Amino acid sequence: MILIFLSDKSLRLKLYLIIWILLGSAIATYSQEYNELTFDQLFEQLLEELEEDVDASEISERWSYYLKNPIDLNKTDGRELHDLLFLSVVQIESLLAHRKESGDFISKQELQSIIGFDLRTVQYLLPFVTVSGDMHYRDFTVKNFLKSKQEVMLRYGRLLHRAKGYSITDTARSRYLGDPNRYTVRYRLNYNDKIRLAINMDKDAGELFFKDKQRYGFDFYAASLAIRDLGKVKQLVIGDFALQIGQGLTMWNGLSFGKGSMIESSARQGIGLRQYTSLNEANFLRGVAGSLSLGKFEFTPYISYRKIDGNMEKVNDDWVISTLSTSGLHRTPTEQRYRNAIGQLVYGGNLLYSKNRFKIGGNFGATHLEGVKLLGKALENKYDFEGNLLRNASLYYNYTYRNSYFFGEIATSFDEGYAWLTGIMTSITPKFSTVLLYRDYQKNYHSFFAQSMGENSSTKNEKGLYTGLVFHPSRKIQWTAYLDVFKFPWLRYRVLAPSSGYDIMSQFSYIWYKKGQISVRFRYRVKEENTSASKNEKVFLATVNKYQLRFEYKYKLSNIWSIRSRLEGVQYLKESEQKEYGWMAYQDLFFNPKSSKIATNMRLAYFHTDSYNTRIYAFENDVLYASSFPLYYQKGWRMYNNIRYRIHRNIDLWTKISAFYYPELEKIGSGLDEIQGNIKSEVKVQLRLQF
Repeated sequence: MILIFLSDKSLRLKLYLIIWILLGSAIATYSQEYNELTFDQLFEQLLEELEEDVDASEISERWSYYLKNPIDLNKTDGRELHDLLFLSVVQIESLLAHRKESGDFISKQELQSIIGFDLRTVQYLLPFVTVSGDMHYRDFTVKNFLKSKQEVMLRYGRLLHRAKGYSITDTARSRYLGDPNRYTVRYRLNYNDKIRLAINMDKDAGELFFKDKQRYGFDFYAASLAIRDLGKVKQLVIGDFALQIGQGLTMWNGLSFGKGSMIESSARQGIGLRQYTSLNEANFLRGVAGSLSLGKFEFTPYISYRKIDGNMEKVNDDWVISTLSTSGLHRTPTEQRYRNAIGQLVYGGNLLYSKNRFKIGGNFGATHLEGVKLLGKALENKYDFEGNLLRNASLYYNYTYRNSYFFGEIATSFDEGYAWLTGIMTSITPKFSTVLLYRDYQKNYHSFFAQSMGENSSTKNEKGLYTGLVFHPSRKIQWTAYLDVFKFPWLRYRVLAPSSGYDIMSQFSYIWYKKGQISVRFRYRVKEENTSASKNEKVFLATVNKYQLRFEYKYKLSNIWSIRSRLEGVQYLKESEQKEYGWMAYQDLFFNPKSSKIATNMRLAYFHTDSYNTRIYAFENDVLYASSFPLYYQKGWRMYNNIRYRIHRNIDLWTKISAFYYPELEKIGSGLDEIQGNIKSEVKVQLRLQF
């Protein structure tokens, strides 16, 4: 069917070979104790607001850890359950209250009797929890420490087609300095969950490797040592660490989640200090931090110093910063010049008081830059941060009363603006839950590490009211919906006047327990943007409407075979301009024999979009700890195949082969990423050793 789009025999042969490799290798993924489709769905629900090139390994690594080391329902204080991300605070408090009133859990299936735990939540949670007796921890000795669980992961990946940036030899032009290979090395050590060591090394495509300025090999090195339960020290982290405090108005490192079909994620669950193990090269801290338990108080001091990317130049004997970069890419001469150019010192402390179901905390943090950050020249940058010292303070709280969870935070950037939010999440009945959240972030509020609920990617210049609901009229039916109304008091990029908008989502799901699911989702977004007639002197805003409709079907055909199908359409309209459309359909196939060393999954997708405005993102299965959300844009086909092979009890091998085929294009991409031809394919190989 695909070949009818090709007239050239050589291209036809290339495509035939790709399809043959993808389909011919479909011979199954090593058996897992959990349903792969279920966790793909959970992963996508959490990350659906993120776009391509996002490293979500911190989530997959966390889940992988708890699959191997399940949470004991009779011993957890709730912190580990927060770690899973898909449980709401109300659900966690209900679980703890159930244990207090009814005694220790006898079986995991007892979860089904807890108020607020629907069928899907129980299905998600079961693989991560256990019911057991006292755990035995070995005494700390050098001999026992040498028996710690260890893991080494090696990953290689590259595009199979040479991009334009690798062929430029003129040193006066922008070009890629390195080769197209990507290398990743990951090492983990875990001793009784008391001592954890993490080391990451990573080189992106186009970056130098053991050459010139990168003579020490990898572009990115990261390491951290975490020690838990050391007397009054609940946790000590040396090296790379992350802080997730309050609702994220002042400090939230790592990934954060906002609007989506899991409305519970609208209320942040700040868990404080954690070890940072992601490959994301921005938004983390490097130094020393510790959490001290002082009765009902918990104090977390922290200090960090690291070099960050940006453009810093000397002007009249002063160092000034015109640009801060967070891409983590260092491929071209300009990106190399920006690499580790600016020193950043961060220090502060967080104090948390807890009593029963009430918590209140305060955080103070200061950020020093080794240079003066200047305002951008564009009018929308008028209220951006300027200077070399930024101080933030916040006060936050949460309180659980019966089936309701109250939360909020207020923050200030000293001598400038403030930001605040407050909300409530409640289970009105066991079948009906709602959330209501109001936010107000001033245009002159600044924080380098804020990640809070909102329409903007930055926590500033926004007011909004968000409300969502989840309704379970029966065990098999779920309806999820939200409405978010927002406005921007000041200018934004491509919007040269105050603007407003709203976002509506509604999703209906029918679930067969352990068998399958049918979902229908509708989403409608309205925003305002400049018209082509807008100038700085006179601004005309146009209303932009975007409709999205998605049908999805997942079903477990047998103990070996599963399928996943999706059809999604998009309509984009900017006032009186012509409507633009886009649609995408894919079919996934999973082969998972429990007795086999081999397992596989594959996809065949077709997409057709009128423009970039109607692009579609879709989650893809990938090798372990990797995530993929490619962009479906223009007209073409997408194919991929994942294989996992268990070489030995402690040795696993993954491969992924993927390809885009654009029948009507002669070249793909633009600029340095331009590829000649109409096929863009990629390969990944990953080896994991556990000992």
